Amino acid sequence: MRSAPESFWRIIRLAATVALISVSSASEYEYLSWKSDMYTGGRSYGKPPQCVDIPEDLRLCHNVGYNQMLLPNLLEHETMAEVKQQASSWVPLVHKNCHPGTQLLLCSLFAPVCLERPIYPCRWLCEAVRDGCIPIMEAFGFPWPEMLTCDKFPQDEVCIAMTQPNSTEATTATGFSPVCPPCDNEMKTDAMLEHMCASEFAFKTKIKEVTRENMDRKVTLQKRKKMLKEGNLKKKDMKTLVLYLKNGADCPCQQLDNLGNQYLIMGRKVDKQYLLTGIHKWDKSSKEFKKAIKKLKTYKCPAFENVFK
Repeated sequence: MRSAPESFWRIIRLAATVALISVSSASEYEYLSWKSDMYTGGRSYGKPPQCVDIPEDLRLCHNVGYNQMLLPNLLEHETMAEVKQQASSWVPLVHKNCHPGTQLLLCSLFAPVCLERPIYPCRWLCEAVRDGCIPIMEAFGFPWPEMLTCDKFPQDEVCIAMTQPNSTEATTATGFSPVCPPCDNEMKTDAMLEHMCASEFAFKTKIKEVTRENMDRKVTLQKRKKMLKEGNLKKKDMKTLVLYLKNGADCPCQQLDNLGNQYLIMGRKVDKQYLLTGIHKWDKSSKEFKKAIKKLKTYKCPAFENVFK
């Protein structure tokens, strides 16, 4: 994961006055104790939060700009094992660069900085990340989760923020790629495994036909398929399987323009539709591709269903 520049993590907004405090200096604060006077919907803790080191295998927030975090965190995760299991599901979204504040928003909750009282993310930051990332999440069949309902975060109190881009910068600041999210064809093992983890099934096949259907793209496959990950697919489903590229009618997908190649196709069932969640050219000359296929059977995926609900 790319580390954000240090200035990116200069935060804390108080009422109408913006006072910037460097997060990287947070380790200089001595943690005492706190009680949240804002978030009242959670359970009571058996012990007060403590400052603990952010472990290296907490990929979402390691090297985030500070070294220690509060535990329990602001999402009521009481153990580091729970934090790591839940946070791992969000790493792929950060990699998609749907908004520059995604990691800041998530880490302010999963790995809150050690201060004398809990500081929640600003409502506008949550809304900006939500609006930037929902199209990505919907492409993979995931809704914006209830735990990140933006209305519960503060608007005019002390809160975690980042510099708001002006209107001329807003379109370029998101880093959003115009390529359909499942069509990101970067041949990197981690990227392919992340697509695989967001999918219920995967197989090797050719594409027969691609047509537009409302705002989606309908992908009809050849009958012959080599199954790599079955999921809940049954043999009768395989014969007539049609996938949909959600909201993908107008975004570029180079793979769907070339129907002559063999592809690694990934998907998942959402409601009554089968969504295309990943497509990579079947390229055995690529070391990264071969490594991904080899890891496929033993790779332990994050439990997305426990988080995105």
